[in-house]
Amino acid sequence: MHFLNLSDFNSQQLTEIFTLSENNLAENNPADKQPLLGKTIVLFFPDSSIRTRISFEKAVHDLGGQAILFPPTSLDKPEALQDVMGYIRNWASMIIVRHNNDERIQKMAAHSLVPVINAMSSYCHPCEILSDLFAIKRQRPDFAELRYTFVGAKGNILQSWVNAAKAFDFQLKHVAPISEKLAIQDSHYQFSEQLDEQLPQTDVLLTDSLPLHLKNDQYYSRYQITKRRIDMLPADALFNPCPPFFRGEEVSSEAISSDRFVGYEFKESLLTVQKAIIEYCLTR
Repeated sequence: MHFLNLSDFNSQQLTEIFTLSENNLAENNPADKQPLLGKTIVLFFPDSSIRTRISFEKAVHDLGGQAILFPPTSLDKPEALQDVMGYIRNWASMIIVRHNNDERIQKMAAHSLVPVINAMSSYCHPCEILSDLFAIKRQRPDFAELRYTFVGAKGNILQSWVNAAKAFDFQLKHVAPISEKLAIQDSHYQFSEQLDEQLPQTDVLLTDSLPLHLKNDQYYSRYQITKRRIDMLPADALFNPCPPFFRGEEVSSEAISSDRFVGYEFKESLLTVQKAIIEYCLTR
């Protein structure tokens, strides 16, 4: 089974991945649980990837596999992807790929006889957001009842949060300039230009780094998450900016230093969730 987009799965299937993740934590990687023992996993990652690449490479190692790494530009040659996949299947048991072109990842999966995992594309970032939800669930088992607010531009992080909201049936409020509103009609997605009035009704506050066209003083004054805005959240709210975040742009240093910030500890879940995704794709 491939893992390309959260919209390909329902809540029951994603909950199975959560269960595998919990099992991994409880078992603490026993030597007899290495489903990748004797298997080779091919990874396509850019040099700039830090968190996703480290956690996926370590996951492959912990599960007993061997990782062979290529830059994603290796997939941009004129050679047809169906031919590339035809050869890779002779040696690889799985492919984990991070490539900006989502269509390229979809084509790889369409021509692959082994599982393909989307480690990030320009359209979505499914492993990252599923990991964040797992971390939220561990702190708040009622995670599907919480109120989520995403502040920032439309892009792959927002799209994956929308897909997660649909899968688990929770509400996601998107706050940004009107130009960033998604062109969708869905009960799980609500849009507003007003940040301050939304914060007291937010249990989980999310951000993403800004694209170039939003890096201006007007955006910072209207939408930057500052300590003043953190203090407007409910007392038990969680603040989880998607890395890489940039202090002084979408978030202030004071907001990152607040006790609501959970970013570092949440990313610890990347390893166990990505192990679970690997296991799930191999066995389903």
